[in-house]
Amino acid sequence: MSRPLSDQEKRKQISVRGLAGVENVADIKTNFNRHLHFTLVKDRNVATKRDYYFALANTVRDHLVGRWIRTQQHYYEKDPKRVYYLSLEFYMGRTLQNTMVNLALENSCDEAMYQLGLEMEELQDMEEDAGLGNGGLGRLAACFLDSMATLGLAAYGYGIRYEYGIFNQKIANGWQIEEADDWLRYGNPWEKARPEYMRPVHFYGRVDHSADGVKWVDTQVVLALPYDTPVPGYRNNIVNTMRLWSAKAPCDFNLKDFNVGGYIQSVLDRNLAENISRVLYPNDNFFEGKELRLKQEYFVVAATLQDIIRRFKSSKFGSTEVVRTDFSTLPDKVAIQLNDTHPAMAIPELMRILVDDEKVSWDKAWAICMRTCAYTNHTVLPEALERWPVDLLAHLLPRHLEIIYEINRRHLERIASLYPGDNDRLCRMSLIEEGGHKRVNMAHLCIVGSHAINGVARIHSDILKATVFKDFYEVDPEKFQNKTNGITPRRWLVMCNPGLAEVIAERIGEDYIRDLDQLKNLLHLVDDDAFIRDVAKIKQENKLKFAVYLEEQYKVKINPESMFDLQVKRIHEYKRQLLNCLHIITFYNRIKKEPNKDWTPRTIMIGGKAAPGYHMAKMIIKLITSIGKIVNNDPVVGDRLKVIFLENYRVTLAEKGIEEAGEENLFIFGMRVEDVEAMDRKGYNATEYCSRIPELKQAIDQIGGGYFSPQQPDLFKDIVHMLMNNDRFKVFADYEDYMKCQDKVNALYKNTKEWTKKVIHNIAGCGKFSSDRTIAQYGREIWGVEPNLSKLNAPDDPL
Repeated sequence: MSRPLSDQEKRKQISVRGLAGVENVADIKTNFNRHLHFTLVKDRNVATKRDYYFALANTVRDHLVGRWIRTQQHYYEKDPKRVYYLSLEFYMGRTLQNTMVNLALENSCDEAMYQLGLEMEELQDMEEDAGLGNGGLGRLAACFLDSMATLGLAAYGYGIRYEYGIFNQKIANGWQIEEADDWLRYGNPWEKARPEYMRPVHFYGRVDHSADGVKWVDTQVVLALPYDTPVPGYRNNIVNTMRLWSAKAPCDFNLKDFNVGGYIQSVLDRNLAENISRVLYPNDNFFEGKELRLKQEYFVVAATLQDIIRRFKSSKFGSTEVVRTDFSTLPDKVAIQLNDTHPAMAIPELMRILVDDEKVSWDKAWAICMRTCAYTNHTVLPEALERWPVDLLAHLLPRHLEIIYEINRRHLERIASLYPGDNDRLCRMSLIEEGGHKRVNMAHLCIVGSHAINGVARIHSDILKATVFKDFYEVDPEKFQNKTNGITPRRWLVMCNPGLAEVIAERIGEDYIRDLDQLKNLLHLVDDDAFIRDVAKIKQENKLKFAVYLEEQYKVKINPESMFDLQVKRIHEYKRQLLNCLHIITFYNRIKKEPNKDWTPRTIMIGGKAAPGYHMAKMIIKLITSIGKIVNNDPVVGDRLKVIFLENYRVTLAEKGIEEAGEENLFIFGMRVEDVEAMDRKGYNATEYCSRIPELKQAIDQIGGGYFSPQQPDLFKDIVHMLMNNDRFKVFADYEDYMKCQDKVNALYKNTKEWTKKVIHNIAGCGKFSSDRTIAQYGREIWGVEPNLSKLNAPDDPL
């Protein structure tokens, strides 16, 4: 019997057909040794695995550079409309393997490393994750960059080069401990500093109104230093740019504020400016009005808009270089997408540039701004919506507050003319919230200042229109759209599951990697016994490999034949990890009650990070780990149930889509939107469910009575109190239906063939959830650009 193929060998199979003309293995080895010697100044006697990783990364990067320069030359020559994606988070993860996949280099590189006596997977493991995001919002931004390059859009990602990304999570005695993510400690081979494009960003100061216009004066300046990272499309020779800004103090920062003898302190105080890009805020859907966060948001916006305006002005007319001065054409050449409200200050900043600096009239500037900007909303949670205190804005960005007030004045005049005498509506729709301390509602600013507003799933977009932004939808329904999220199939299928990618390619060809809708062709194979066996085999091989990893990492031996039940996302009450816990406890109690019954074995894995200041989320992690400690060591349960908390979960696993699969191929449970609305009207009573459902009451009594925390019986009293008294997310209301649904899952899992057929149905139906589809829709329906699927000519490959 032949041994199973490694992931690297599987990737070779799917890539080898596209390798014609790719640089050969000998050249890879030559370049690798050149970088080891001349870039890293090492030889094989002293080089470490990390040195070998850097030598390989630089070798692969060489293949990007020519394509990168050629792409930017192409954009300059053709002068297309450019898309600027502004996001405070880009959760990129690792770059090496993704780049090799997109450039069709993985086969040559793997063979070259093999001939040099090096193990590719060991080198890949030396790369630090670029964890510049908290979760889905940042990972979505990363997938979008991949798709924009693959679809040939002239697009740029703009954000902050955080010195410290999302914290490293350690679990100590079941509790989350945060450690700094010093991801740049060894350097980053993928980025290129661009000091020639450094830009000044202003803070504080005062506003001077005179006959000559409005000037923002006496400001404190921080410099924004750009670092560029190449973003390659999938085998089309297009390489776009992600530009991340790093804060630097100017040479004279604070020196004028000190007398002789204060020099040392003034130099030390430069850190105050440079702290702006020091660390990613680990927010978890809870808004905190911290001055440093507002500085970060304005910093990225101000630097980026200067870059956008510079690039807009510098253009070609035929073969002649010209300077654009007519800003009415800005929306024809520039699309700015605001990824949530974090970059909302782009709207008043663009107005400031147009009105104050470029002397454009207000009405004309406002029309330009609205046509240029678009806004993506990511959450309906009230506590997550940004509302900045007016006094903080007045102190930090006084001119922008004036502009926001003027935007609001004109906006409310319009609303008053449409709804005469409706003062309640004026209050609800105002950009300025008056209750208590005055605050600026940044979501309202984004809606008023954008030509398009979208949610990221159909149900989400419908909720925005029906509740959160109902008033705005009634006024401007044409603004509101839906753009269902997607993920890039390059990273999340070809790279992560090469075995499955190869099995699919053997049946329907490789074109599905660019056009995920082609997965629908697998529906013809749902009853094909050979294909069913191949898919089941790949899944089992992956499970065996993961079982080995889990035993190594967590010292828990699991049954690879068990059902793998994963929930990986940020830890938050609304993410429903507590419902998962109740299911685990109930399943555990059922096994204990009837140990001789033929139970479907499960390995339940939960991963995710809790925001450092979020007490309830940290308690949920402790509950999960405490349940695991009891369950995993109970000899009666054995390997029929194991619970593992996945420590330091980083680049998030893609969630599988459901709409296109059809309800017959998935398991849906619990209340729908209309059910929740009905319950809100009636009132939710947690005690009623506990009294009526014995298994639920038993689980809650065990949590509250110390069954899972015998050394500290009241450890989880806060969780029980929340569930029983003020659970906004109504966990108990879904418990009964959730358990029935899990029973159906257990029954189906025992029938391997039928289970695998459901898997195939879901694979065939997930084409809709490609970020390529999402970006194509953004392009056509929001940005006014069409995908360009033609390839650029490849530059001569470097030697």
